[in-house]
Amino acid sequence: MRRKTLDLLLNWVGVVLTVSFIVGGIGMLIGYSFTSNQVKSQLVEQKVFFPKSGERDYQDLVKANLTQYAGKQVLTGSEAQIFADKIIAVDTLAISGGKTYAELSAASLAAPSNKGLANQVELVFRGDTLRGLLLNAYAFGFIGVIALYGGIGMFIAALLMLVLTLFGVRHYKQTDPADIV
Repeated sequence: MRRKTLDLLLNWVGVVLTVSFIVGGIGMLIGYSFTSNQVKSQLVEQKVFFPKSGERDYQDLVKANLTQYAGKQVLTGSEAQIFADKIIAVDTLAISGGKTYAELSAASLAAPSNKGLANQVELVFRGDTLRGLLLNAYAFGFIGVIALYGGIGMFIAALLMLVLTLFGVRHYKQTDPADIV
């Protein structure tokens, strides 16, 4: 095979890879944007706010050294995780006395006339449900962040491949047509 033919082939591979990395990077940035917007719009609709200073749950923020969130609306996946783990989980654990919803529910079914236990079951169920929804927002927000970093990586790879392809084009122009590999 002639050297110029090999160089030309490698240059076209570089062009195809560069374009593929750019398209992949754009796709990942679109994925990040879509995921972030969906998480934010869903959290805005839920109207979940961190407790303000002086509210009962504010002490949970103080214990977790997260007072900078006091009074702020939960709008991102990471904020949803903090609210779920530092507010709701603490409250449901206190309400349930360390028991799971399944344990409380089974106890309530065994004692149907115990209204206090039935109320406890309902509160824990609501807390666990909201916690699960917020942790889903966190998971999708995290996936979006991974897509953002993947997109940045794709653009860096495209830039690197472009530079290598340009070096290949330069080499192609300098190669003697009679050279054989």
